Amino acid sequence: MDDADRKSIEPLLSSASSEAASEVYDNDGNRLGPNYGTVDGDGVRYDIPESRKIGVAGAVFLILNKMIGTGIFSTPSSIFASTGSVGISLLMWAVAGLLTLSGLSVYLEFGLAIPLSGGEKNYLERVFRRPRYLATSVFAVQMILLGFSAGNSLAFGRYVLLAAGHPLPDGWAARSIAVLCITFVVVLHATLPQWGLRLTNVLGVFKVLVVLVIVFSGFAALAGYRLVPDPRNFENIWAIEKGDGYGGGGAYAFATALLQVVYSYKGWENANYVLGELKNPRRTLSIAAPIAVGGVTVLYTLANVAYFAAIPKADLAKSEVIVAGLFFRNVFGESAAARSLPAFVALSNIGNVLAVSFAHSRVNQELAKEGILPFSSFWASNKPFRTPAASLFLHWIVTVIVLLAPPPGPAYNFIVNLYTYPGAWINAFVAGGLIYLHYNKSENWSSPWQTHVSVAFVYLLLNVFLAITPFIPPTSDWNADGYPYYAFPLVGTGVLLLGVLYWALWTKVWPRLGGYTVVTERFIGEDGSEVVRHRKVPT
Repeated sequence: MDDADRKSIEPLLSSASSEAASEVYDNDGNRLGPNYGTVDGDGVRYDIPESRKIGVAGAVFLILNKMIGTGIFSTPSSIFASTGSVGISLLMWAVAGLLTLSGLSVYLEFGLAIPLSGGEKNYLERVFRRPRYLATSVFAVQMILLGFSAGNSLAFGRYVLLAAGHPLPDGWAARSIAVLCITFVVVLHATLPQWGLRLTNVLGVFKVLVVLVIVFSGFAALAGYRLVPDPRNFENIWAIEKGDGYGGGGAYAFATALLQVVYSYKGWENANYVLGELKNPRRTLSIAAPIAVGGVTVLYTLANVAYFAAIPKADLAKSEVIVAGLFFRNVFGESAAARSLPAFVALSNIGNVLAVSFAHSRVNQELAKEGILPFSSFWASNKPFRTPAASLFLHWIVTVIVLLAPPPGPAYNFIVNLYTYPGAWINAFVAGGLIYLHYNKSENWSSPWQTHVSVAFVYLLLNVFLAITPFIPPTSDWNADGYPYYAFPLVGTGVLLLGVLYWALWTKVWPRLGGYTVVTERFIGEDGSEVVRHRKVPT
């Protein structure tokens, strides 16, 4: 690691924890002894073999797999139903891609300046240093409690059943398959990490091919190769219409439509979570992230053009299950290609689970290295496969609880969808923090990537919009989703406030009760490996 890297991450390498940890593990998972944290020593070394580090292609597919889930196959229906305009719907997908690129620029500036795994954890710690660990605690609670893979795991189970000729209920059969899905992914990443990444790459290629098939089939439909009459959706393209199942929702419907489109792009920050495992992280991230986000923006916009080329407006607005299924039937008929689409979507779902589990387990491990979690030494360990198996297990525990505990229906949908909301506040603070660093010269901020302040401001406004809009009362039924419209943002904000409570307990209450705090010291070696050492300090 060069001097520039060391200088950029220096503020993050010394930290304090109030966890009374008694066990620390080396890189091979061997326990170093119950008193290791109380004496001087070499600490716990974390290094990734060069053969396991991720190159540009792997980083691209790590991002693509999280971005491309079920959204592009189903969300266009609700977007058009909300707007009632073909042109505005297409414009929203393109604009959302540009807004996503503004966020990517913010994260590139932070990521290239602080080339460590952990994503927002590192960026918030760099900006919000007082009160110490408050930002880290809020982010930790949000990531641990809501960073699960339940949504795509269940979607995998449901589409596997649909491919086998069964309906799409949220029942125990689908949930059981979902548990098998997340279990397979976690075991694969923990025991055979290179094969886990290879499968992620293969599924990433597969996803892109499926969307390309839709795009080129759409071009064919525009040329007249379809099994239904021309829907004539591109005539008077900018007209805002009200028809059977679409239009008439007003400003609130437009705002929620943009909200849904932006969330369909979620996942572009995935590589930032694993920067410590990228080959030449600055070069890899600066190449892979723009390729992935730019490519997805083009594919999403063209896929929507394809849908409008083959599906009448009323059918599109009411195709609640999967728009792509209706598209395939209108272009190919009831052929094997159309019937195989649920299997394609199921594979897309498991690709998302692979990417999310890989990245979020690294964030969990980074939080544990700081000593911020209960039993941090265990969650931070690489025992027994030189992989973050314990952090993967933590991700598995939360995901399985979310899959099995809530009853079917609105309660389950509420919990699964909840994780997206607090992220808007986190992203807003990251964007605001970058603006602060630019204007406050005493911070001595520098990065190989420079984001114009106006771009960071656009991203800040976008996330404020995403955070505030759900509080606006809808013009229709306030309980249309089975719960009050304000429950979603209210509970999401409550999760962030729970992080404040955890911070108070962790930094104030527990040290007074225990009589000491555990100081966590983190060092980056010349070879890029990380050393973490814990010492007990009386309070």
